[in-house]
Amino acid sequence: MYLGIDLGTSAVKVVLIDAAGALRAQASAPLGLSRPHPLWSEQDPAAWWQATGEAMAGLRGQADLSAVRAIGLSGQMHGAVLLDQADRVLRPAILWNDGRAGAECAVLDPLARRLAGNPAMPGFTAPKMLWVRAHEPDIFAATARVLLPKDWLRLAMTGEAVSEMSDASGTLWLEVAARAWSPELLSATFLSPAHMPRLVEGSAPAGRLRPEVAAAWGLPAGCLLAGGGGDNAAGAVGIGAVAPGDAFISLGTSGVLFVVDEATRPDPERTVHAFCHCLPGLWHRMAVILSAAASLAWLARVTGAADEAALLAEASAESDDRLVFLPYLSGERTPHNDPAATGVFFGITGQTTRGDLARAVLEGVAFALADGLAALEARGPRIDGFSVIGGGSRSPLWSRILAAALDRPLRFHAGGEVGPALGAARLAALAADAGPLAVVCAAPPVAREQEPETALAAALVPRRELYRSLYPALRESFARRLA
Repeated sequence: MYLGIDLGTSAVKVVLIDAAGALRAQASAPLGLSRPHPLWSEQDPAAWWQATGEAMAGLRGQADLSAVRAIGLSGQMHGAVLLDQADRVLRPAILWNDGRAGAECAVLDPLARRLAGNPAMPGFTAPKMLWVRAHEPDIFAATARVLLPKDWLRLAMTGEAVSEMSDASGTLWLEVAARAWSPELLSATFLSPAHMPRLVEGSAPAGRLRPEVAAAWGLPAGCLLAGGGGDNAAGAVGIGAVAPGDAFISLGTSGVLFVVDEATRPDPERTVHAFCHCLPGLWHRMAVILSAAASLAWLARVTGAADEAALLAEASAESDDRLVFLPYLSGERTPHNDPAATGVFFGITGQTTRGDLARAVLEGVAFALADGLAALEARGPRIDGFSVIGGGSRSPLWSRILAAALDRPLRFHAGGEVGPALGAARLAALAADAGPLAVVCAAPPVAREQEPETALAAALVPRRELYRSLYPALRESFARRLA
């Protein structure tokens, strides 16, 4: 038996798989988000630990965990957990969708592009530390260690500070091609390698569970932990994207297009993320939008819909040609790299319904992902199709819209909504030598496929053209809003 723990933004999810890789049980516990100031996004690591314990209690209620051989971790990327000499948390963690460090990015950007192969963006970890140094100097001075969210969870579980290549890539402190911390990039943020955890590959052993934690969770004493992966790299392992050319889309809180590469292929000009995969000898590129399913959740909340599923049921089957949505609720990454961008509905009239708004959100997210696909293919080969994971993959209407907007076939796998937690469990199996990569990380069976529909694709064209014209027209207004 193998356990996967995914520390997400909105919940901690845990899954249990058996020796054959079949899903045996799963549980989750919700997380809240703090936004105390404009552009800020924070969470208290203590809430992560509490939610993990609650999720584990839920899992323990479904299955006997005494036969678990290893644990894998996945988690939200880019977060900054600041610890003192005694590994005490100094302030709330600054998250991936935090946009406060825009000015600091200008300082780091040339060096980041040259050494890390990625542009400096406010959501990444390194600019956050420059912000802390400028605005919270006492906290910066007391910082002895900086960890990513899932790696802080590992520290609490094992007492060891360890990270792995995929998550470390998103800090901007890693030389991605060399798969090693960069002293020069660390020095640019007034840190050193001593502030960093040691690095392993995601499928390698990375500590053992503390006895008191094992007892509390019903796990064997000394249970092995794998290196794990950032949420998207772990999601790739879960869906079987483990060879060059494999590609998938994640429709979670954020939206991601992910393609596996045999070598690093940087393209910072288009805000493409060029990172290490969580498997040795592989890399990947991502185009990332910051509000995918989060946009739908927001609309459900502000319009009084029971939940996202109810809102999807209301979503208009036919579109209002005048209505377009920009899904920039937390700023945007690919291709704009603009933390000041905001969400926009354009074309609302007195006849606009909640269903019309929902349909516009589905299309706006699809158009944003289509911009990301264009960025990925600008310096890489054509991507012939995608697997799809994440909660948004459950919607047939969204599937149709997305396939038409991308003009690519989509594959939906059995259990694809499980996402990164499944990949984390598979990485645990690899760390415990449960079998070869091709067997442990085989793609789950395809449950359904969605081909692009010619008529729908044609109907989307005028709205996509309007969508693409709005950001350039509003860019200066977005910036003035925060001036």
